[in-house]
Amino acid sequence: MKILLNLIGAIAVVLGVLGIFLPLLPTTPFLLLASACFARGSTRLHNWLITNPMFGRYLRNYELGYGIPLRAKVWILLLMWLSLGYSAYVVHRTGLQIMLFCIGCGVTLYLCRYVPTMRLPVPEQDGAPPP
Repeated sequence: MKILLNLIGAIAVVLGVLGIFLPLLPTTPFLLLASACFARGSTRLHNWLITNPMFGRYLRNYELGYGIPLRAKVWILLLMWLSLGYSAYVVHRTGLQIMLFCIGCGVTLYLCRYVPTMRLPVPEQDGAPPP
Protein backbone atom coordinates (compact mmCIF):
# COMPACT_ATOMS: atom_id res chain seq x y z
CA MET A 1 0.00 0.00 0.00
CA LYS A 2 2.86 2.38 0.81
CA ILE A 3 4.34 1.85 -2.65
CA LEU A 4 1.00 2.76 -4.25
CA LEU A 5 0.66 5.87 -2.06
CA ASN A 6 4.20 6.97 -2.92
CA LEU A 7 3.57 6.38 -6.63
CA ILE A 8 0.35 8.42 -6.54
CA GLY A 9 2.17 11.12 -4.57
CA ALA A 10 5.01 11.26 -7.10
CA ILE A 11 2.57 11.52 -10.02
CA ALA A 12 0.69 14.25 -8.16
CA VAL A 13 3.93 16.22 -7.61
CA VAL A 14 4.76 16.00 -11.32
CA LEU A 15 1.25 17.14 -12.27
CA GLY A 16 1.40 19.93 -9.67
CA VAL A 17 4.71 21.22 -11.02
CA LEU A 18 3.34 21.05 -14.57
CA GLY A 19 0.35 23.05 -13.32
CA ILE A 20 2.68 25.94 -12.53
CA PHE A 21 3.38 26.31 -16.23
CA LEU A 22 0.17 25.02 -17.87
CA PRO A 23 -2.81 27.34 -17.39
CA LEU A 24 -5.62 24.77 -17.18
CA LEU A 25 -3.82 22.29 -14.92
CA PRO A 26 -4.25 23.09 -11.20
CA THR A 27 -1.24 23.08 -8.90
CA THR A 28 -2.61 23.23 -5.37
CA PRO A 29 -4.93 20.18 -5.40
CA PHE A 30 -2.17 17.96 -6.79
CA LEU A 31 0.34 19.15 -4.20
CA LEU A 32 -2.19 18.61 -1.39
CA LEU A 33 -2.84 15.10 -2.73
CA ALA A 34 0.89 14.43 -2.88
CA SER A 35 1.32 15.66 0.68
CA ALA A 36 -1.50 13.43 1.93
CA CYS A 37 -0.11 10.39 0.10
CA PHE A 38 3.46 10.99 1.27
CA ALA A 39 2.28 11.53 4.87
CA ARG A 40 0.92 7.98 4.83
CA GLY A 41 3.50 6.39 2.53
CA SER A 42 6.91 7.91 3.27
CA THR A 43 8.03 10.24 6.03
CA ARG A 44 11.14 11.14 4.04
CA LEU A 45 9.17 12.18 0.93
CA HIS A 46 6.64 14.06 3.04
CA ASN A 47 9.41 15.99 4.79
CA TRP A 48 11.00 16.76 1.41
CA LEU A 49 7.69 18.13 0.13
CA ILE A 50 6.82 20.31 3.13
CA THR A 51 10.36 21.73 3.34
CA ASN A 52 10.52 22.52 -0.37
CA PRO A 53 11.51 26.18 -0.77
CA MET A 54 8.92 26.84 -3.50
CA PHE A 55 5.69 25.48 -2.04
CA GLY A 56 6.56 23.85 1.29
CA ARG A 57 5.46 26.84 3.37
CA TYR A 58 1.95 26.78 1.89
CA LEU A 59 1.61 23.05 2.48
CA ARG A 60 2.83 23.36 6.09
CA ASN A 61 0.41 26.20 6.78
CA TYR A 62 -2.46 24.17 5.34
CA GLU A 63 -1.54 21.02 7.28
CA LEU A 64 -1.19 22.99 10.53
CA GLY A 65 -4.68 24.42 10.10
CA TYR A 66 -3.69 27.98 9.22
CA GLY A 67 -5.34 27.70 5.81
CA ILE A 68 -4.31 29.66 2.75
CA PRO A 69 -3.94 33.41 2.23
CA LEU A 70 -6.95 35.38 1.03
CA ARG A 71 -5.03 36.51 -2.04
CA ALA A 72 -4.38 32.87 -3.01
CA LYS A 73 -8.07 32.03 -2.59
CA VAL A 74 -9.09 34.91 -4.83
CA TRP A 75 -6.58 33.90 -7.53
CA ILE A 76 -7.60 30.24 -7.34
CA LEU A 77 -11.28 31.07 -7.74
CA LEU A 78 -10.71 33.63 -10.48
CA LEU A 79 -8.49 31.38 -12.58
CA MET A 80 -10.70 28.34 -12.00
CA TRP A 81 -13.86 30.16 -13.11
CA LEU A 82 -12.09 31.66 -16.12
CA SER A 83 -10.88 28.19 -17.13
CA LEU A 84 -14.27 26.60 -16.55
CA GLY A 85 -16.02 29.43 -18.40
CA TYR A 86 -13.74 29.07 -21.39
CA SER A 87 -14.17 25.29 -21.37
CA ALA A 88 -17.96 25.63 -21.20
CA TYR A 89 -17.84 28.12 -24.09
CA VAL A 90 -15.75 25.77 -26.25
CA VAL A 91 -17.79 22.66 -25.44
CA HIS A 92 -21.19 22.93 -27.04
CA ARG A 93 -22.86 20.17 -25.04
CA THR A 94 -25.31 21.22 -22.39
CA GLY A 95 -24.61 18.21 -20.17
CA LEU A 96 -20.89 18.95 -20.05
CA GLN A 97 -21.53 22.63 -19.41
CA ILE A 98 -23.78 21.75 -16.48
CA MET A 99 -21.16 19.33 -15.16
CA LEU A 100 -18.44 22.04 -15.37
CA PHE A 101 -20.71 24.48 -13.56
CA CYS A 102 -21.46 21.96 -10.80
CA ILE A 103 -17.76 21.15 -10.35
CA GLY A 104 -16.97 24.87 -10.13
CA CYS A 105 -19.71 25.40 -7.55
CA GLY A 106 -18.48 22.44 -5.50
CA VAL A 107 -14.87 23.63 -5.48
CA THR A 108 -15.95 27.19 -4.68
CA LEU A 109 -18.13 26.00 -1.80
CA TYR A 110 -15.36 23.81 -0.41
CA LEU A 111 -12.72 26.53 -0.70
CA CYS A 112 -14.86 29.27 0.81
CA ARG A 113 -16.56 27.23 3.52
CA TYR A 114 -14.09 24.56 4.65
CA VAL A 115 -10.59 25.89 3.92
CA PRO A 116 -9.59 28.48 6.52
CA THR A 117 -8.37 31.87 5.36
CA MET A 118 -5.02 32.88 6.82
CA ARG A 119 -5.50 36.27 8.47
CA LEU A 120 -2.61 36.69 10.89
CA PRO A 121 1.12 36.29 10.31
CA VAL A 122 1.98 32.65 10.85
CA PRO A 123 4.78 31.83 13.29
CA GLU A 124 7.79 30.18 11.66
CA GLN A 125 7.89 27.38 14.24
CA ASP A 126 7.09 23.93 12.88
CA GLY A 127 4.37 22.23 14.84
CA ALA A 128 2.98 25.45 16.28
CA PRO A 129 -0.72 25.20 17.10
CA PRO A 130 -3.08 27.13 14.83
CA PRO A 131 -4.31 30.52 16.13
